[in-house]
Amino acid sequence: VQLQASGGGLVQAGGSLRLSCAASGRAFSNNGMAWFRQAPGKEREFVAGINWSGTSVFYSDSVKGRFTISRDNAKSTGYLQMNSLKPEDTADYYCALALFSYGGRDLAGYRYWGQGTLVTVSS
Repeated sequence: VQLQASGGGLVQAGGSLRLSCAASGRAFSNNGMAWFRQAPGKEREFVAGINWSGTSVFYSDSVKGRFTISRDNAKSTGYLQMNSLKPEDTADYYCALALFSYGGRDLAGYRYWGQGTLVTVSS
């Protein structure tokens, strides 16, 4: 399976961005997916996750209330709507697809990874 992330860019603090993750090569609709991020010099961290049907979503405490994860299984695409962005949200953002219907919060729960899309939030 191939995952293509897009939508990153430069935005001022308080602004919004919408990331997309397009999947190809195999079934997408049966698998959990998530977004992770990695800032320079830091480890990759969990941001948001969603189960196969979209009925269960979960977030890191740092983005809860500001970010929204969603998916459109008909389009094999996942999304991350990011509002009220802060400079500390600056990072490369990665989408990931689990082998099963739910991937959890740990990197080990995800088998397929897209390339990063850079989000830069200026103060």
